[in-house]
Amino acid sequence: MKRYRVLVYDFDARATHLKKEIREDWDKHIKEHWKSNQEWIKEGLIAEYGAIRAFKKINNFIELDANLISMIAFHNKFLHQIRSAYVIESYYAALTGACALGERILNHLILRLRDYYKATVDYKKVYRKDSFDNWDLAINTLEAWEILLPDVVKSFWELKEIRNKSIHFNPETDSNDKELSLEAICKLKEVVLGQFSGFGTQPWFIEGIKGATGYIKSEFEEKPFVKEIVIPNCVKVGHLHTLEYDHSDWVVHDSHDYAEIEISDERFAELMNNPRQYDAQNNKIQLTAESGG
Repeated sequence: MKRYRVLVYDFDARATHLKKEIREDWDKHIKEHWKSNQEWIKEGLIAEYGAIRAFKKINNFIELDANLISMIAFHNKFLHQIRSAYVIESYYAALTGACALGERILNHLILRLRDYYKATVDYKKVYRKDSFDNWDLAINTLEAWEILLPDVVKSFWELKEIRNKSIHFNPETDSNDKELSLEAICKLKEVVLGQFSGFGTQPWFIEGIKGATGYIKSEFEEKPFVKEIVIPNCVKVGHLHTLEYDHSDWVVHDSHDYAEIEISDERFAELMNNPRQYDAQNNKIQLTAESGG
């Protein structure tokens, strides 16, 4: 009756905090807290990226917006480097890096998952190669295998257009490298958040559980993308588990004696939202919720 929960991810919400408007009608102590927090973040950014043109770097950092929760895969490290390049005004490096990382993600997905699709006609087009620079082939193949979600496919096509304008010689890039790099990074973020998010509306996540959670539907556990990319970032837990944050990692506490039965994802969601429905003493799930305090 347990489910996999995404617990390995990275994120950076500092830009969100810097964008927060401090309202004059707030309580004095709340305003002071937010001002102090924003100053602390700015000091950290100056230490990270350097004091020269610090105001511009901070503005660039805010323009990128938050790096929202993403599972650990083959994009995290390089996306951080791309964002850093944009912050320090290395726009062409950020632009080309974003395009290259998009291609790298396509390659990783095909190479990691293609053996699951040997029976398909598309497998014959990709099984001999160790790398792919043909975006059309890569995107169409991953779409046909239903690995990429529809919105992610759209974002990849749009990133491809930015790549073609930028990588192939175009004199205009000399003057609009900043705009192009921001556009490319935003498209890349759409890919990451659409395909690799730690929780959300992706079809493999159980709906209806309160809070920001990423629990995997049982029917998706053997799907190639979920099995190879998502589940390695998960811990299998029951609905009575608790979490403790220890420096940089989540520690799971879940020593409960759960019943050895199969339940639906909908029932798991019900139990997560109302864990008192579980009768631990009798080792069973009650058919109806407990009433009263």
